[in-house]
Amino acid sequence: MTRECIILAGGLGTRLRDTVPDLPKSMAPVAGRPFLFHVINYLRSQGIEKFIISLGYKHDMIEIYLNAQFSTLNFQCSIEQEALGTGGAIQLACTKTTEKDVLVVNGDTLFKADLHEAAMFHNNNMAECTLLLKPMKNFDRYGVVETNGDNMVSRFKEKQFYPAGNINAGIYILNIPKFLDEEFPSKFSFEKDYLEKLYSKRRIYGLVQDKYFIDIGIPEDYNRAQTELAKPPLNLKAIDKSWTLFIDRDGVINQEKKGDYIRNWEEFVFNEGVNEALRIMANRFGKIIIVSNQRGVDKGLMTEKDLRIIHAEMQAAIEKAGGRIDKIYYCTSTDNQHPDRKPNPGMAFHAKKEFPEIDFSKSITVGNKPGDMLFARCAGMYSVFVATTNPDMAFPHPDIDLRFSSLPSFADSL
Repeated sequence: MTRECIILAGGLGTRLRDTVPDLPKSMAPVAGRPFLFHVINYLRSQGIEKFIISLGYKHDMIEIYLNAQFSTLNFQCSIEQEALGTGGAIQLACTKTTEKDVLVVNGDTLFKADLHEAAMFHNNNMAECTLLLKPMKNFDRYGVVETNGDNMVSRFKEKQFYPAGNINAGIYILNIPKFLDEEFPSKFSFEKDYLEKLYSKRRIYGLVQDKYFIDIGIPEDYNRAQTELAKPPLNLKAIDKSWTLFIDRDGVINQEKKGDYIRNWEEFVFNEGVNEALRIMANRFGKIIIVSNQRGVDKGLMTEKDLRIIHAEMQAAIEKAGGRIDKIYYCTSTDNQHPDRKPNPGMAFHAKKEFPEIDFSKSITVGNKPGDMLFARCAGMYSVFVATTNPDMAFPHPDIDLRFSSLPSFADSL
């Protein structure tokens, strides 16, 4: 599986200048967030863990945003001091990669590809480059990519009206050593000088996937993205068994030890009314999942066996009271960049893999810290803040959909 990605985010956004003045294209606001937010978090949902962000125009603006919004993301920036073209930008970013095969995506395009399938396809064909292709109908904005019976690229056709065809979706899996062996100049076009010139001489393949695709490069599609990527307001009355509830543990379910950790079952004390709240929630939600950072284990303050005993006793007490916990995920790492440590959304993606029926658009995270709220946003969920330990948390807040005093007060609203 490919776990490293280059995002090309250095574009000027010339055609969007009237709509989004003075912003790099990837920073254009879409559904309340820079478009780059949507791109990064979809890639994370597909298992990407390390990012190289290729920057050029107003790179400092994007760096500031990344450091603020994605402070726990494993990323580096590759900065063009002058415009190098798409090929030159990729070539420069390749110097920061660590894997043989790396994903390359356009920062102004979101294609919800199945990257696991794409990586298997790339490896099975021993490809030097795999293009992900999107089938479209009645279009004139893109050229067409044709493939032969072996799925090797056989032709690139110029932009014109086509009643149907497969377009380049702006996502590639690239064999880095093979690409660097080409010894291109510092400035060149990836599409014109690599793909279109060398497809007949290299192992360049195309994989068709009919998935969601949006390119915000023109005002019409940029405006369409505002609607398609937006979430409707959270309606608690709409919750049924198709919904999933993710809950933080310490400070939400049990009393939190400020500046310390719950090290054994004897120290675990349920917050008042929580067991009854969980009984109510068990009747409303199809899945109830706990997601908890527990770095006391890696700090040596307790063992993982201690943690499992706490969870077993907690689950038994909840079930005795008529509640239910379907799964507990925890991260013991002290590394803030660990993909499973909140606010990074890795635990949500583990849950989705184990329970494919989970729909993040019908999921809520309940937590008592800003990191819980960002965890929800990065996974595409709704967020509910309970003010048990942080009553001064600002609200309204872009990361918070609803606020309650406690888990029981949230349950009472269902």
